[in-house]
Amino acid sequence: MHFKKLTGILILLISICNCNEEPKPIPQAQIIPAPQTIEVLEKSFTLTSNIQPAYDTNLEALVDYCVSFLKNGFKNKSKPSGDETIIQFVIENNLDEEEYKLRIDEKLIVINAGSEKGVFYAFQTLRQLLPPEFENGDYDDNKVVLPCVDIRDKPKFEYRGMHLDVGRHMYSVEFIKKYIDAMAMLKMNTFHWHLTEDQGWRIEIKKYPKLQEIAAYRDETLVGHYSDQPHQFDGKKYGGYYTQEEIKDIVAYAEERFVTIIPEIEMPGHSQAAIAAYPELGCTGEQVKVAKKWGVFEEVYCPSETTFKFLEDVIDEVVALFPSKYIHIGGDEAPKTRWKNCSDCQDLIKEKGLKDEHGLQSYFIARMEKYINSKGKQIIGWDEILEGGLAPNATVMSWRGTNGAIEAAKAGHDVILTPTSHCYFDYYQSENDDEPLAIGGFLPLEKVYSFNPIPEELSDEESQYVLGAQGNIWTEYMPTEDQVEYMAFPRMLAMSEVLWTNSETRNYDEFVKRVEAFYKRLDALDINYANHLYEIEGNVSTVNGKTFYNLKTFSEGKTIRYTTDGSEPNANSAIYNSPIPISEDVTIKASVFNEQQQLGKHFMQNIKYHKAVGAKISINKEPHKAYLGSGAEGLINGISGSDKRYGDKEWLGFWGEDIEIKIDLEKATEISSIKTRFHNGNGQWIYAPKHIRLKYILDDGSLFTDDHSLKISDERIVDFESKMMKVPGRKFLIKSITVMAPNYGTIPEGKQGAGNKAWTFIDEIIVN
Repeated sequence: MHFKKLTGILILLISICNCNEEPKPIPQAQIIPAPQTIEVLEKSFTLTSNIQPAYDTNLEALVDYCVSFLKNGFKNKSKPSGDETIIQFVIENNLDEEEYKLRIDEKLIVINAGSEKGVFYAFQTLRQLLPPEFENGDYDDNKVVLPCVDIRDKPKFEYRGMHLDVGRHMYSVEFIKKYIDAMAMLKMNTFHWHLTEDQGWRIEIKKYPKLQEIAAYRDETLVGHYSDQPHQFDGKKYGGYYTQEEIKDIVAYAEERFVTIIPEIEMPGHSQAAIAAYPELGCTGEQVKVAKKWGVFEEVYCPSETTFKFLEDVIDEVVALFPSKYIHIGGDEAPKTRWKNCSDCQDLIKEKGLKDEHGLQSYFIARMEKYINSKGKQIIGWDEILEGGLAPNATVMSWRGTNGAIEAAKAGHDVILTPTSHCYFDYYQSENDDEPLAIGGFLPLEKVYSFNPIPEELSDEESQYVLGAQGNIWTEYMPTEDQVEYMAFPRMLAMSEVLWTNSETRNYDEFVKRVEAFYKRLDALDINYANHLYEIEGNVSTVNGKTFYNLKTFSEGKTIRYTTDGSEPNANSAIYNSPIPISEDVTIKASVFNEQQQLGKHFMQNIKYHKAVGAKISINKEPHKAYLGSGAEGLINGISGSDKRYGDKEWLGFWGEDIEIKIDLEKATEISSIKTRFHNGNGQWIYAPKHIRLKYILDDGSLFTDDHSLKISDERIVDFESKMMKVPGRKFLIKSITVMAPNYGTIPEGKQGAGNKAWTFIDEIIVN
């Protein structure tokens, strides 16, 4: 079906029951994303399955969508009952396109909207007022009572997106539609479909059949994490692609739900699969294989006339399939090694008067932009398209933080925010050790919800170029559709509210209550999700020189019970009601309980109490705002970070900076050793330092230094320990310790992130 443009008033008759026995009203609405304003009235409206619609003939599809959902929600559809009442759909020219008003009183429902989009979003709100059982046609009563409400609503941002990578792992057409359905329910309007990658080409291009025969399949797939050495593979051929007919079907399906699909065709990097099919597209002309592991590869499109003809032909077929305003051309992570060693590329740099290979990338993007513009489309690219100068009409999708967005907006270009810190849903969402394998990082629900897509560095005028934001799902470690859902939900709920609801009215504690209720709707829709609402968070605090451990959970009306003797908490364990004093090594275990039972998983925290816990600490550089951990104090709080991930509360991340960490002990102290460790996940641009210098100030004011070279390996964690030298007859009493860790430097060629500054991630500094 296709929803045509509304031009008048639709009156839809919906029955209500006026019987003597009034059913009990359902609980107050739990709507996500939260409306801009909602007033709950002290009345109720009763809906039954006796729906007799009246509508203008050209609105049949929209009426069918609304009425079908309502009728199909009742388990007993064969015997409709009840009297009729009216629900009105009114188009108001003075409302914005996506704006609506929804009023439910005792005998009437009225929707006023600026367009058919507003009508659709109003109905999604009405849908969430219904019991979750309506989602799967399992509401086992012949009537339902709705709260009377007055809602005024419109979105904060025009671009409200979710991304899905099908290059690394591919999913069924049915799942893609299910994903789009979930987006539409949450009033998200843009699906960024990542269709081409080094590991697989997923869109049928009829003019180039080898893309289907060769580029769509890899010989085998990496097993385990990229950082695990040596790499292991499953030995199974993997792949597939979406036919053009399937794509047309999906595009039409999305249009019916007011979701625009933006296809991404990567260039000039992430193109090894295409080059495997057509070696002449590369700089060497040599045969390569479709990539079977993750990462960044040196095989990139050569900027030759052969390549441009190929890409123009591909764009011709893509444009015919996708009616969206935009084509995403990637532009990220394109190593320049092949171009530097290609005589044709170097000749082109000289011929065009370009500065270097970065200028050649800009030329590449600008040339493709000109062609795409000639087809009536505009390009979006990752923030690397800023390198060498931005293409004239490009929209920038900023992922490496917000600097790309700031630079582009200040230059008058539209931007979409999707920084790794808040928008990468392939990151871990819990610190539980039993979380399924992920690429790394740590992005809990609360952090997604805290996201502000408008960088504070932009003026009000410049911020007008911020179209919105999106959540990204890169699927290297998501082989199944269930796993995609687990990583997407509930974080997609948070992102939808970030993009729809005004920031000044958002409240995380209140949001969590709605999420807890919304889980029942996800259950009815058979959507897998990660339930971490009943988890416990802990942190160390120091008050008047004494150390305490604090526990909290975001679910209200629940009790935390804990132990410190190693036993598992139960209904008889101590109730947490004040911070726990810490003065020695201890293991704290805790769980959330309601009146009947334990909820969620056990929480456990090992605390290693050492001589620097509670001391004063300072760092010469602020950690990167995406990886603040628990701040400087988190480096001496007695808690070590995860062995598997670098983005939790204990690791601190610095990008390309030499760091000096000074620890001032409360009094001159005899110490025997200093330990710490560094993350070394080279696949995520993270490198341990090559050497460490320690500086000590003794009780007599003297200074001595201690230099160490670190033994760098392929291990994900690099440990460091320095033992104090012993001098017979003398004690070394230390007043302060400074740990100096120079940054690794520039990432070398052939490695992921080559040419970029390396990250330094440091964990607990243990002073014994």
